[in-house]
Amino acid sequence: MTTNVSVAIINFNTAPLLIRCLQNLQRLGEATEIIVVDNASTDGSAARVQQEFPEVTLIALPENRGLPAGSNLALAKATGTYVLYLGTDAYPEAGVIHGLATYLDAHPTVAVATAELRLRDGTLDRDAHRGFPTPWASFTHFSGLNRLFPHAAWFNQYFLGQKDLAVPHEIDLCISHFMFCRRQVLTALGGWDEDFFLYGEDVDLCYRVKAAGHKIMYLPQFRVLHYKGASVGIRKQSSDISTASEETKLRATLLSTEAMARFYRKHLYARYPLPVSAAVMQGIRLLGILRRWRARQRHNRNIREAGNRPGPNRGSN
Repeated sequence: MTTNVSVAIINFNTAPLLIRCLQNLQRLGEATEIIVVDNASTDGSAARVQQEFPEVTLIALPENRGLPAGSNLALAKATGTYVLYLGTDAYPEAGVIHGLATYLDAHPTVAVATAELRLRDGTLDRDAHRGFPTPWASFTHFSGLNRLFPHAAWFNQYFLGQKDLAVPHEIDLCISHFMFCRRQVLTALGGWDEDFFLYGEDVDLCYRVKAAGHKIMYLPQFRVLHYKGASVGIRKQSSDISTASEETKLRATLLSTEAMARFYRKHLYARYPLPVSAAVMQGIRLLGILRRWRARQRHNRNIREAGNRPGPNRGSN
């Protein structure tokens, strides 16, 4: 079973997961072509793809230009009617790719769709089911009000907690680790914004897709296993399997709040009164300081733990 779908995978130092991802796609046999953009990995990722998957289109970059830049290179290379952006740590079940193509064939107003993403512990990946981060949505999320009122629409705009997750429905945005897109729409929008290096690029793209009058759908009849965050190492869901360096973890922490500020300045700053937008930007700065502090605490703790581990001859007579 084949469909007119190009699968785009952007990789950075996740060779074991990338190989498993490609093996899963090979087993499914539902994609027209598979494109891997390797962002200057140092773990042999590109060489393994070239050796073990000669049918895959490999774009090996000499430097890490960021996730959106890699996504644009894949978009330019893709020939399918649809492009599935897939993380190396995301593994769709049989029939998902074909089913999504069939759904979009039947629903021409839908430009982007995602599936039900499940984490390794079986819980839902809520980042695949999001609303836009308006000031109120972000406030209720980061203040914890959404957890106090989990089913109230007014307090759950960030993760759309009032929606019935068992039935298909329209959402604002999904994550780039499983984003099924009409190639023609993405090309018309100019592709991904490369000012975002990591994080926020999917929020920005979905915002522009919706602003252009297209729909984004959450389709829970299709399921995907998602390890989540394995390449950056700062997510608890994948910290046990991530091989990310401490430098990568720290950079990812910094980029997370930088992306928030960039998106807000680009799309929302002028839409709200100046005091509101000033408060939002200050809140993002404070969140960045907190996250940097936590990252440094984690880094120092890891160094101490590494120093306390017995060496091969330590403790022997």
